[in-house]
Amino acid sequence: MAAKADIKALIFDLGNTLLHFDGEWPEVMARADKSLLKDLQARGFELDEAAFLKTFRERLNTYYVERESEFIEHTSGYLLGNVLGEFGIFNVIPEIIDDALKSMYAITQQHWLVEEDAHPTLSALKQSGYAIGYVSNASNDADVQNHVDRGELRQYTDFVISSAACGVRKPDAHIFEIALSNWDFQPAQVAMIGDTLGADILGALNAGLYSIWITRRADTPGNRDHAASIHPNATLENLSQIPAHLASLR
Repeated sequence: MAAKADIKALIFDLGNTLLHFDGEWPEVMARADKSLLKDLQARGFELDEAAFLKTFRERLNTYYVERESEFIEHTSGYLLGNVLGEFGIFNVIPEIIDDALKSMYAITQQHWLVEEDAHPTLSALKQSGYAIGYVSNASNDADVQNHVDRGELRQYTDFVISSAACGVRKPDAHIFEIALSNWDFQPAQVAMIGDTLGADILGALNAGLYSIWITRRADTPGNRDHAASIHPNATLENLSQIPAHLASLR
């Protein structure tokens, strides 16, 4: 039997928890990068297509590896500005950077879909009186907010926090402190629900939150590496099992 807990609020991860990706990453990202480049070229920036695309993707991939150990989010806008600087283009106004990235994310957003059990589960939890928030590790806050709105997920939540907006990534405890500042609950009254052991679950444990690992899309190299050392309070296969599990804790 599960240990008793007085859970009042729930924090959900987004990617591979409430949303899932239905495309092939390399192919989708190649199209997204080209869309970004075309936006810049249409604004008069002279950029060699092959050289720019190669450099931009290399910088992003390198950063994606680095941030998994440093837990600092520099944002995709910051990285794009740096890459443009490497091509001799400096002091690009933020609006141009934002619009180019919007063109890129418009491609990837088409492949992020809401899990079939997300709306029924969130609705049931909301009706049961749980407060709900979303915390996502992502390099662009506008992209995160767009996903929430496209998926019609904002109706359930009190806040949407991205690592891009606050500068730190899960499992850093500070991002959970920011989330908790929206409520008047103690950490032990809050559950973190996500698919990633090294971010969602470790972060919850570090911050004193109850942790629920959703395993439906959790068969990843990172999770396999952490399986022996990071132990969630609960392991569930999908979102639809959450209401019954929370009821069992009371």
